[in-house]
Amino acid sequence: MHSSLHALPVLQDNVIWVWVRGTEAVVIDPAVAPQVQDWLEDRQLDLAAVLQTHHHADHIGGTPDLLKRWPQAAVIASADDRQRIPFQTMPVRDGDQITVLGVAVEVLDVAAHTRAHIAFFIPKPQDAESGPLLFCGDTLFSGGCGRLFEGSAEQMHQALQKLAKLPEATRVCCAHEYTEANLQWAVEQRPNDTDLAERYQEVRTLRSKGALSIPSSIGVERRTNLFMQASSAVELALLRQGKDQWRPV
Repeated sequence: MHSSLHALPVLQDNVIWVWVRGTEAVVIDPAVAPQVQDWLEDRQLDLAAVLQTHHHADHIGGTPDLLKRWPQAAVIASADDRQRIPFQTMPVRDGDQITVLGVAVEVLDVAAHTRAHIAFFIPKPQDAESGPLLFCGDTLFSGGCGRLFEGSAEQMHQALQKLAKLPEATRVCCAHEYTEANLQWAVEQRPNDTDLAERYQEVRTLRSKGALSIPSSIGVERRTNLFMQASSAVELALLRQGKDQWRPV
């Protein structure tokens, strides 16, 4: 059965991912409900499940209303975040393997942005596009990583190194469109890096046309993401501090 991946830009820079297989859909980190509900109903799709990477309002805000429309939908979230994601129906932990839309999904602990952040890795999504799928929320961004709100640089370094070991063709479906600013900052740090410069120009062109720059891929992130390339937690902490203080000109 064919499956497909769709991106719904909402709010200022959030991206809600919708993974469709047959007549059913899975929604990842729905910040809001109306756009998702309209999109699914226009295509006569049923909502089978919601995947929640973490508890922030711009990731779970739409879930309660989606459940009113599709009360049978499973809500899959971290077992360690029951209090902050109280409507979850399938608590999961690192290493769990679950089946969603008839396809195997692996749960990865990538805590750092928040203390109970998880990612969902789908090795064989069974679609016509190339590569596995990674829904990583706010841990790994295209050209960057999440801020350290509840975790440490050591945790983020471990999380990014874990994700770096995934297949190069893995599509990185992060939850925000931050690529252009992330790469502008990175180019300032490494002005002689041709891979970075080329990717930055590609992304600027895409964004100037109103197109999304994501999903990225693990291979691209290995080559152009300074946080993923950090050799230690100390180096990552310095990068994160610099990026937090940086403002685009």
